[in-house]
Amino acid sequence: MEQDMIGRVVLVTGASKGIGLACVERFARAGARVVGVSRAAANLDEAARLLSAKGLSMAATLAVDLTDAAAAEALVERVEREVGPIAILVTSAGAARRFGPDELDSAAFHQGMNGKYFSYVNVIAPAVRCMASRNAGAVVNIIGQGGKQAGVMHISGGAANAALMLNTVGYARAFADRGIRVNGINPGLTRTARVDEGLRATSRVSGRPVEELLAEETARIPMKRMAEPHEIAEVAHFLASDRASYVNGVVIPMDGCGTSVI
Repeated sequence: MEQDMIGRVVLVTGASKGIGLACVERFARAGARVVGVSRAAANLDEAARLLSAKGLSMAATLAVDLTDAAAAEALVERVEREVGPIAILVTSAGAARRFGPDELDSAAFHQGMNGKYFSYVNVIAPAVRCMASRNAGAVVNIIGQGGKQAGVMHISGGAANAALMLNTVGYARAFADRGIRVNGINPGLTRTARVDEGLRATSRVSGRPVEELLAEETARIPMKRMAEPHEIAEVAHFLASDRASYVNGVVIPMDGCGTSVI
């Protein structure tokens, strides 16, 4: 596997599990100095153990609640000061809870925006400002296809995803002339703990077994399987790499051809 990121500082949020951890592994294999961020130090320790078993490591791990704007800004400042200038930001932190239609209220939408939108925006804003001062940088936002395709259990979270897509292309346009590329990925059903949480929430509301719901969801995918986290990480690596030097302001669906529109 090519090492095309040697020496570059890559900040990955949501780094302890799922797609975020897969991104940490992919960039570490490419030679990057990866800084992993998650809310829980214990989860980061476990992620570091799993990476060590594969002969990989992170340059630093930081436990930060990115829904706190001041904490997110302090995080970026600390990484820049103690590790080095951030060349690439990969955001995968935060998740919106699932709510049934009868559970939707203002609190549900606030949870979706705080959990998914602001946990991204709070770190994107200071990181992009640092990148702009150097006229170079790349951001890859792991968002979610729920922002394009409404699901009755994911209305508040889908709204946050839709806002993140606009944020992604907006930042790309605003900072393109300063050497910064901002792109997004919309995973569909992916083999992570978040999928399990979503299925359990749907099971609670519908009364149907989780196994039955999973089989039904998988059957709807034209490729007849879920994505694996490492598949999402490969595209994140490409988008951040010099090979994608003229790719900017795009959001790539990765849902197994589930939303086949132009």
